[in-house]
Amino acid sequence: MAFTSLRGASSGLLAVLKKGSRLRRGKPRKPPAPLGTDSAPNTIASLAPLTQVISHYLSQKDVERVKEAYRFADQAHLGQFRASGEPYISHPIAVTEICAGWKLDADSLMAALLHDVIEDQGVPKQELAEKFGADVSEIVDGLSKLDRLEFATKAEQQAESFRKMLLAMARDVRVILIKLADRLHNMRTLGAVSSEKRRRIARETLDIYTPIAHRLGLNALFRELQDLCFQAVYPNRYQVLHKAMMSARGNRREVLGKISDAVRVALPAAGIEAEVSGREKSLYSIYTKMTEQKKSFSEVLDIYGFRVIVHTLPECYLALGTLHQLYRPVPGKFKDYIAIPKINGYQSLHTTLVGPYGTPVEFQFRTRDMDHVAEEGVASHWLYKEDNVTLNDLQKRTHQWLQSLLDIQSQTGDSGEFLEHVKVDLFPDAVYVFTPQGKILSLPRGATPVDFAYTIHTDIGNQAVASKINGEFAPLRTELKSGDAVEIVTSPASRPSAQWLNYVRTGRARSEIRHYLRTVKLEESVAFGQRLLNQAFDQLHLPHPADDDPEWEKLAKSSGAASREEILADIGLGKRLAAVVARRFAPENALLATTAAAFDELSSATNAPILIHGNEGQAVQLAPCCGPLPGDAIVGGIRLGHGLVVHMEECAVAQRQRAREPERWIPVLWDTNTARHLTTRLDVTVVNERGVLGRMAAEITEADSNILHLTMQDDAAANGILHLTVQVDSRKHLAQVIRAIRHVPQVQKIVRVKG
Repeated sequence: MAFTSLRGASSGLLAVLKKGSRLRRGKPRKPPAPLGTDSAPNTIASLAPLTQVISHYLSQKDVERVKEAYRFADQAHLGQFRASGEPYISHPIAVTEICAGWKLDADSLMAALLHDVIEDQGVPKQELAEKFGADVSEIVDGLSKLDRLEFATKAEQQAESFRKMLLAMARDVRVILIKLADRLHNMRTLGAVSSEKRRRIARETLDIYTPIAHRLGLNALFRELQDLCFQAVYPNRYQVLHKAMMSARGNRREVLGKISDAVRVALPAAGIEAEVSGREKSLYSIYTKMTEQKKSFSEVLDIYGFRVIVHTLPECYLALGTLHQLYRPVPGKFKDYIAIPKINGYQSLHTTLVGPYGTPVEFQFRTRDMDHVAEEGVASHWLYKEDNVTLNDLQKRTHQWLQSLLDIQSQTGDSGEFLEHVKVDLFPDAVYVFTPQGKILSLPRGATPVDFAYTIHTDIGNQAVASKINGEFAPLRTELKSGDAVEIVTSPASRPSAQWLNYVRTGRARSEIRHYLRTVKLEESVAFGQRLLNQAFDQLHLPHPADDDPEWEKLAKSSGAASREEILADIGLGKRLAAVVARRFAPENALLATTAAAFDELSSATNAPILIHGNEGQAVQLAPCCGPLPGDAIVGGIRLGHGLVVHMEECAVAQRQRAREPERWIPVLWDTNTARHLTTRLDVTVVNERGVLGRMAAEITEADSNILHLTMQDDAAANGILHLTVQVDSRKHLAQVIRAIRHVPQVQKIVRVKG
């Protein structure tokens, strides 16, 4: 997450602002002496506070298990110290205390105490499993980084460590809860490390851990991590904003006191028993608002607000109505997150009211259960409290998201790409749209119908051809807005497009599209490469080798390919010449002297041209510049990395390319059985009168064709030129469509675009 400088701040604040992970682990070392002393502090880490907390909700047997894990961790970290000089065991104890605040189970607390023994002290995973059980060892292993493996770069190592942690989290959410507690304590104790390391750890926390905390609904943790990161990256700016907040708190005390007193009188008078408390925006959220909206501190008016906690859901709406009668609401500032919860399970009513002296104040209304979920998210109703527990909506949504991580992993080979997909899914903002059945889906802000389609099902995404938004046809790249009703139009003949990657927003959609393009392109390239190679064998009068011929393995090793399939795919994509590969199977096993000779030999044989069906896929492409149709005279050029591109013989683009590289062109002919629904372009000049477009569309439909795309430009005062992309089956079918269009009296001229 990039930080930007403050803009639009008041001159005094801006002037001052402009002036302005983990701790080291590993081998035991002597503790550094603090400033002003000659020896390390005599600090003793005590388990007593933790034992007191967990005794309230764990059985005595589980408390003893936690103590046993403590004794093991204490022995393992004996002689190891933190950068602050404290015994290292103080860190696992502090992390476990945070987890105990969420009332996690005994296995989680044991894993929190042991979370560094594999990574720092080299304790085998098997030993942990034997002493403390498989669950504890799996959690600790999921928390351990991959320091012992060889990676080309630090970024690659970090990405792979994150992938390991996130996949472990997908299998057991306790992994990430302990990791977040670990990161929170490290952020609280960053003062002992260098400023450069503080900034690096803080940026990593903002990029990865705070979005995960928000996604899991751990809002109290989320806000504290943000403020700690802000303080670590920009300490001067943090101090200036902190002082400004303290000053503003004093200036607004009278106004807030009046509002608080009025609310505490109005609610009981309406028969509503409520708990009213004040709240402040976090410093980081104020800073973000100032930078994004270019506002000064004095212009950020919603720094303070009130939270109203009631007993039942209906009382949330009753309390809202009562305060709307007390103070005037600000139009457009009401949000109902109870009817439509946020993606992380957050539920509350938000409204902004104009208080005394014209001061806008935000109010939040929620029940106590909603408040518990709002602060602690997925940890609020712990999944592992008992067997056969019934999952609430928040836990179901969390499980669906965690399962999506496994789906993305199954289709992503590269750890950096996996992390990129996951980061996309961690956007906090969301839009809420409706399926045709009325179900509400939450998607990242900026999501499109393609994201919607893949959220429903992979096959719907792969076969999407169009979308309807609120009953009207809309392009697949349209950004969805909250409240949109979305319907996807599919076709079995449709396939994902690489262009979709330019505008999809969800990690699942991105990974599914890339997976499809990789696998299908490979399969199609292998099949087409086999066709080209078979043609080369026939031209050289050589027998076709078997798939298990030993020469394939020799050829793969000598050319740097992994397998026979990779060689065929390279032929299909134009990276290898079929004639050169074919000559390797000649009885004398002689290689051609030069690549040019291979091209000459391949191009000299004009018999057995490649037959084009039109639906081969990505290995054979019909050139978009001229849009050849069955019946047109065609030529084929092999483009490196693209396979065979088929042009019309008269295409100017093809003629220029053929003149530059004649050796890359091979004979092609249309097959007798060609694909349907090919596309071509027409420019139609019409008299610009009312209804002309409707009559043209009716005639095109009557001719069994379909308009895929249409734009219009003015030619003269009374004329216009329509640029149409239509679906046809052949050149003969196109002629029928053109004759049908001529039935419209306003049509003056029709031209097929051929280049």
